[in-house]
Amino acid sequence: MKELRLLDAESNPVGIVSFKEAIKLAEESNLDLVEIAPNAKPPVCKIIDFGKFVYEQQKRDKIQKKKQHVTVLKEIRMHPNTDTHDFDFKARHANNFLEEGNKVKVSVIFKGRELAYKEHGEELLKKFIEALEDVSKLENEIKFEGRTMHAILAPTKIKKKK
Repeated sequence: MKELRLLDAESNPVGIVSFKEAIKLAEESNLDLVEIAPNAKPPVCKIIDFGKFVYEQQKRDKIQKKKQHVTVLKEIRMHPNTDTHDFDFKARHANNFLEEGNKVKVSVIFKGRELAYKEHGEELLKKFIEALEDVSKLENEIKFEGRTMHAILAPTKIKKKK
């Protein structure tokens, strides 16, 4: 017969008992026999109300999920010839995103003949990174893929929501 370590409804150890005896004890108390630790030697089982156990587990998972902070990747798009006012406007938006705890992907998109002047886009990205260095850190270096050049900024400090 297979033996297992048994815990009663109040989590008090009953001891090592046979499988049949554990089922008999569970039926006598009108509860279910649930395997808690199947990899232990011998396996650990507990006599509990399974419906209540599942409900409490779902409740714990929901609370755990609520406490998690989900980071979102926001994107700011520019062109290599973006003017200073537009640049400042986009930098302010990126600053707000970073203070909320979101990551920011800054992209410089090249069209047509702009591809010949990749250094303008790189200068613009470096200027943008420098403008936000007090609230962010550079997570991914500047990369050029296709017609876009981008970098990812991560927040250094997260402001708590009210």
